[in-house]
This record gives sequence, structure tokens and C-alpha cells, in this order.
Amino acid sequence: MPLSKFHDAKRSVLFSRRVTSAARATSPGDGFRIVSGSVADTDRLGRLIGRALRGGEVIGLYGDLGTGKTTLVRGIAAGLRAAARLVSSPTFVLVHEYHGRLLLAHADLYRIESQDDVAQTGLSDYLNGETVTVVEWAERAGSELPDDRLEIRLTHRGRATRALHLSATGPISQELLRRIRPATEKLRVRSRSRTG
Repeated sequence: MPLSKFHDAKRSVLFSRRVTSAARATSPGDGFRIVSGSVADTDRLGRLIGRALRGGEVIGLYGDLGTGKTTLVRGIAAGLRAAARLVSSPTFVLVHEYHGRLLLAHADLYRIESQDDVAQTGLSDYLNGETVTVVEWAERAGSELPDDRLEIRLTHRGRATRALHLSATGPISQELLRRIRPATEKLRVRSRSRTG
């Protein structure tokens, strides 16, 4: 292996370890869990979140490939009355904007390899107290994300079933969580009856 590729691989491994440590260090505040039995359930949850947003909130999405992060963002966009059908993972641009009731900035940090790369995305420009900012692979953002954010951790529970844990890390996100929770009760009852 050429020396430059060795250093790139080593840097990537070190970054991954830092990201994992940072993710462990973030202790989720009080929150709640929802089991989504389908893509439609995940979309519905996103719509509920989108309707509850007032502007300036930051939402960090954490989860493996295929857990429904982009589906959730589509639902959030629909809840903000933005063009949800246009939402896709911003693979090369890294941040997409969607205009609805509020401006939604959707970042996907999957291809980010270092903290320096995060700074180059322009993500900090959206953390202005007005724009709703949703970040997929938020664990890669490191210190670029504000301390106060809604964290949603998505995990596989089966072929179509996902568990979503919502938690708040500060007063703004706690208020958002308080507004979301009652609206999700029907979704939680439906998913409990479906998953048994």
C-alpha cells in the first residue's frame, strides 16, 4: 500500500474512533422511544416533528445505513410544507435546502472523513437560530453541532421494523420534544399493536 493511502486509512480509523467516543460521551436526556413498523410510520413521525418545529432547531440523526434517516427527513420536510418528494441524501453537495413554512437545511455527513471536512461543508452557516437543520450521520459533526439539539437514534429491529429513540440535550430541544410527544401517542399505540 502506498504511504499516502496508509496515512489516509490511518486518519480515517482515528476519526472513526473519535466519532465513536464522542457519540458515547453524549448522554441523551429524557426522551422516549417509538417502534416504526413501516416506512409510512417513519414518514408519519417525520411529519409530526415537522409540524412542531418553530425555527432554529437542530436535529441530529444517528443510525446505520437503511434505518430510515432520509425517510424521516422527507417526513419533516412534508410537515414543514416543503417539497418532500425532492428530498434525497445530499451525497455530493452535502447540504440541501428546502423551502416551506420554515427553511430546512438537510446535511448528510456520510462521506465526511475528518473534523476539518465538516468545517468545509458550510454547516455552521445554517446554525443561525432561524433555519431548521437536520444532520444525518450527526456523530461525524463533532463540535460543529450545538450542544442543544434533538437527537434521534434509529436502529434495525427487523426487516421493516425500526426503533427510534428521541432525546433532548438542552432547553430548545426539550421544548420541541415536549411538543412532539403527545402527537406521537397514536403512532406509538399503532406500532405497539402491530409489533405485539
